[in-house]
Amino acid sequence: MSKKVLIISSSPRKGGNSDLLCDGFEKGALEAGNEVEKIFLKDKTVHPCTGCSVCSMYGKPCPQKDDAAEIVEKMIVADVIVMATPVYFYTMCGQMKIMIDRCCARYTEITNKEFYFIIAAAENDKSMMERTIDGFRGFLDCLENPQEKGVIYGIGAWKVGEIKDTPYLVVP
Repeated sequence: MSKKVLIISSSPRKGGNSDLLCDGFEKGALEAGNEVEKIFLKDKTVHPCTGCSVCSMYGKPCPQKDDAAEIVEKMIVADVIVMATPVYFYTMCGQMKIMIDRCCARYTEITNKEFYFIIAAAENDKSMMERTIDGFRGFLDCLENPQEKGVIYGIGAWKVGEIKDTPYLVVP
């Protein structure tokens, strides 16, 4: 059965290593007969949460006028959510963290989703990447019935495109 797959690429550069891993995932998902949409956060305007509490205390939509509400809506309707980030100082990049924080207004509606995580890092030690994955898992801990389905650890790639020379750029 075909699924709606949403890929959120938080790389600050198109064609960066984590973005290339997203492209590989997208190719595989399409070949498997799924409907796929990739969002490149750099092309969107997503402001940090201001902590105004309009959403949590009053149940109203976030008053910020940016692209976050549209992205969260796509997360709500997706069957599968792929979250991809380059690793900076052993954690996710700011663009991804800001997007996760902006889910606050509607996170209770992001239910029964399958999740995949994609990371790209210069570091070669996979165990050092668990901090990054733990950040994603912290988000999932707040959701209802999330299913972590897999992690792609794109390690050992620093310069743009180096991921192409590793075994990690494979179609899942």
